[in-house]
Amino acid sequence: MLWVDLDRLGSLWDPWREFELMRRASARTADLQEAEFPAVNIWTSADNAVLTTEIPGIDPGSLDISVVGDTVTLRGSREPETLKEGETYHRRERWYGKFGKTIRLPFPIQSDKVEARFSKGVLVVNLPRAEADKPKKIAIKSE
Repeated sequence: MLWVDLDRLGSLWDPWREFELMRRASARTADLQEAEFPAVNIWTSADNAVLTTEIPGIDPGSLDISVVGDTVTLRGSREPETLKEGETYHRRERWYGKFGKTIRLPFPIQSDKVEARFSKGVLVVNLPRAEADKPKKIAIKSE
């Protein structure tokens, strides 16, 4: 009977699961991995790609967007919040620090025509396809 009760208790409390949850929580306070942040959506057409990402609380001046060939790199940082004298954290889940993400697109980008907008925490980057890489329609001559 004791083993049955212990088995039921074990299914409710798993110390290894608790350790994993603590490890994940502590990893979030360090610099975020490139695969994690920022999350992006990208859609493409014959003429361009559009990249969007939500990065609220970031100063647009701290963002760096670079394009080389078919690769786009986003870099930036968020400064930690400063506490007033006598204040302590009750709970701290928001991250701070440097971040970066590199994304390879399915075609080369015309870097001199890239446009970026930042509004209400959402970054939208228009990435036009390089003219040399755009499909060309070939006229067929009939005789």
